[in-house]
Amino acid sequence: MGLTKQYLRYVSSAVFGVIGSQKANIAYVTLRGGERGRYVAVAACEHVFIWDVRKGEKVLILQGQKHEVTFLCPSPDGIHIAVGYEDGAVRIFSLMNGESNVSFNGHKSAVSVIHYDRLGARLVTGSKDTEVIVWDIINECGLYRLRGHKDIITQALFLKDKNLLVTSSKDSFVKWWDLDTQHCFKTMVGHRSEVRGFLLHSPQLVEADDHPSRKGKTLLEDDDDEDNEEGLDESPEERILSCKKAGTILREARDRVVSMTTDHKARVIACHGNDSILELFTVLSEEEVQRKMTKKLKKAKKKAAKWVECLSCVGGELKVALLLQNNTVETYSLKTSDKTPTANKTARLTLGGHRTDVRTLAFSSDNLAVLSASGDTVKVWNRSTLQVIRTMACDYALCSLFVPGDRQIILGTKSGKLQIFELASGSLLETVDAHDGALWSLCLAPDQRGIVTGSADKTVKFWEFELIKDQGTAQKRLTVKHTRTLQLEEDVLCVKFSPDHRLLAVSLLDCTVKIFYTDTLKFFLSLYGHKLPVLCLDISHDNTIIATGSADRNLKIWGLDFGDCHRSMFAHDDSVMFLQFVPKTHLFFTAGKDKKIKQWDADKFEHIQTLEGHHREVWCLAISPNGDHLVSASHDKSLRLWERTREPIILEEEREMEREAEFEESMAKGDVPVVPGETQGEAAPASKKTVETVKAAERIMEALELYKEENRKLEVHKYACENAGKELPPPKPNPILVAFGNVSPSRYVLDVIKKVRSSELEVSLLVLPFPYVPELLKLFNSYIQQGLEVELVCRCLFFLLKIHFGQISSNQMLLSVIDELRTNTVSKVREIRDVMGFNNAGLQFLQREIESKEDVMFFADATGQLKDKKKKRRKRERAILTIA
Repeated sequence: MGLTKQYLRYVSSAVFGVIGSQKANIAYVTLRGGERGRYVAVAACEHVFIWDVRKGEKVLILQGQKHEVTFLCPSPDGIHIAVGYEDGAVRIFSLMNGESNVSFNGHKSAVSVIHYDRLGARLVTGSKDTEVIVWDIINECGLYRLRGHKDIITQALFLKDKNLLVTSSKDSFVKWWDLDTQHCFKTMVGHRSEVRGFLLHSPQLVEADDHPSRKGKTLLEDDDDEDNEEGLDESPEERILSCKKAGTILREARDRVVSMTTDHKARVIACHGNDSILELFTVLSEEEVQRKMTKKLKKAKKKAAKWVECLSCVGGELKVALLLQNNTVETYSLKTSDKTPTANKTARLTLGGHRTDVRTLAFSSDNLAVLSASGDTVKVWNRSTLQVIRTMACDYALCSLFVPGDRQIILGTKSGKLQIFELASGSLLETVDAHDGALWSLCLAPDQRGIVTGSADKTVKFWEFELIKDQGTAQKRLTVKHTRTLQLEEDVLCVKFSPDHRLLAVSLLDCTVKIFYTDTLKFFLSLYGHKLPVLCLDISHDNTIIATGSADRNLKIWGLDFGDCHRSMFAHDDSVMFLQFVPKTHLFFTAGKDKKIKQWDADKFEHIQTLEGHHREVWCLAISPNGDHLVSASHDKSLRLWERTREPIILEEEREMEREAEFEESMAKGDVPVVPGETQGEAAPASKKTVETVKAAERIMEALELYKEENRKLEVHKYACENAGKELPPPKPNPILVAFGNVSPSRYVLDVIKKVRSSELEVSLLVLPFPYVPELLKLFNSYIQQGLEVELVCRCLFFLLKIHFGQISSNQMLLSVIDELRTNTVSKVREIRDVMGFNNAGLQFLQREIESKEDVMFFADATGQLKDKKKKRRKRERAILTIA
């Protein structure tokens, strides 16, 4: 039996080049008690970046998993931040260490809004699946799911002084929910178009819809029936509140409102549309309204603002952070107390990314530098540190390469020009008018003495490197000299030399690839078979194979001897945008518009692995000369670095993992679990069935089976001892129990239940078949008698009684168990409550005694020391900035 060909796995190493993704909002955060308004949190694909806007540095990365971030919401205490994802998950991160220990899964699609209540104990989330879920953060579980909206949820806010929730949606409705009964008691239907959001300003509700105006509505307590807009026959006692239209505020802009926000003091409202204007409105007191009816802040003009965040600081200073559509974060400051407030730009984060999509990438010959070029700039990055070495302005770049020696770079542009840059000085050496159309491709000659370019003007041109004297400095500089031209009948999309410099492959707009001899430019082969134009191609290192990728989503592998097609394979779900061989191998990578990068074996015609991570179309990629690294660029503005590991890939396992991923994805899109005996009304369980909940239920079933098996062993041993008339050696315990420290079988069942995530516990018990429930109830009784995890056991017990009430109450054998549970549970809960009350009273007594003896307040010294430290740090930072 021959040896199996071994492949090595490529894994994601880093994400860089993206400052902030436009799919999620921007939020001010506080790190380790630092200065307010200094740090902002932005989404970066599946991660969250925390930026220090004063230094322009990335200070913390909250690592995501797979799906893109869609919403950010810091907690009221500033210690945590809730992050919503495209798959409907919500994770809560600690801003102290960047770790996430709490996660919620309840939505079927992307989370569109997240907000905390005033105390930070509850969280409300809205989604594109039109449902609203309220979560209990302390118990790490879902409280209930609220249904009623028919389109994407655009805003959801808790009222401060009442247990009420207000939600808005693109279905043009604003709904008021009583959270005590999980019931919608009022629906506002005044809008004629989509409600984009609202803000709560006591006692006003400010809404924004697709009309260029923003409508303001005043909330009033229901004193009489005249405030009832809809004329419902309700008594004042039955009415919770009333809402009537107070007026309309006309904006300067005439397009729809995209987003709207307010500061935590509810003094300023900021809103913007699709244009470049951000409008700020201040909320006036009654005295200010009487003195001055209308007072607008001076408009702060921004370019393509997507998300905005406001923060009120001491001294009447308002800080505004903007996340722009061109991968930029800007911060402004203005004094609201001034007569004519003027916005001053305080920071702008641009260095760490491109303003437009990166369309070309290249590696230096020493594998240490990465070149990326977009529509306006070209950047050179250090591969190991991912820091920008050089940033240079350029035309719209389509292709690029490092000149041998890695001291210069050459770009091919959309206008048909060749631009030559020197890296040492970061200057443009020369711009050559190479073609009359877009220069789609360029390739370095194998002898490293020149390049070849292909353009939309139907020509392929050959160029040689040449050193000439610069007239200004009298020093020699690099240029290119045109030597030959190959005229063709169709637009040229891609050109590539064979490594032996014998052949030149040219892909044309007529869906064919022409092969020419390099020395004489005579026609050699024509490769036809693609149904759409070939966008990319590459030739193997031994000059035997050429691989082509096309807009028809297929890739073909050809022999260069006779031009025969070895294999045609369906590669991507959209156009194949880039293709390149791994040096010295017959393995190659392809990138597609389906957001994926795939590795293939050109000898065995097999798909090896898929690199997933990008969230938009992948435009290009580049492989390092040693094949250890791969860098890719996407429409999501991110650059991703992939690294080859020593881990081998087993193709059968890889296919199995892909099937499991498809199964998990299909399960996540399934129906919400139904609780027996409950009707599908406005309220429903918060959690959803996932692979994790199914696995948790399986672990509980396995633990119960082990418990039954161990009990059977003990019974058999007892019976054998009675028959033998003497004590026999005890049976060997299960190896699993030994591995867990020789715990008892009943204790092992409790440990398994404890390891289930709190947010997934109810759904895991809901999946559990009823035959396992009687045994579980008996175990719960023993746990409560021993005082083991009483709170957790009671939670599980009440849920099982709720969903299996009919079957349990009709089972005569369980009546005695339920009666014992009732007695033991009540007595044990009272006992624990008494202990907690006694301890609380004791601690309060000790606090009063210590404070009276020492004449100090608890924690007062620590608070004063913290304030002194903050003042000293601020003085030190100001001194450093003054010196700089």
